[in-house]
Amino acid sequence: MYHVTVTVKRRPVILDPQGKAVEQGARLLGFKNISNVRIDRLIEFTIQSEDQDAANEEARQLCTKLLTNPIMEDYELKISKI
Repeated sequence: MYHVTVTVKRRPVILDPQGKAVEQGARLLGFKNISNVRIDRLIEFTIQSEDQDAANEEARQLCTKLLTNPIMEDYELKISKI
């Protein structure tokens, strides 16, 4: 069995309205040194597999078919045996 962590990030050329809102809110609260805020997603799950290569491939397929928009987002996988 493997634990999978997926970090999903908008591509740098894609605007991040949530990040902008946080940046503006931080400035309103007096945090003047905050800039370039980006909001990402973290997704965790387990995969039942005896082989790490198979677990990696299944996680990759799930990311490209369901968890991410490949036009706007990139992702990073971390897989560890549990």
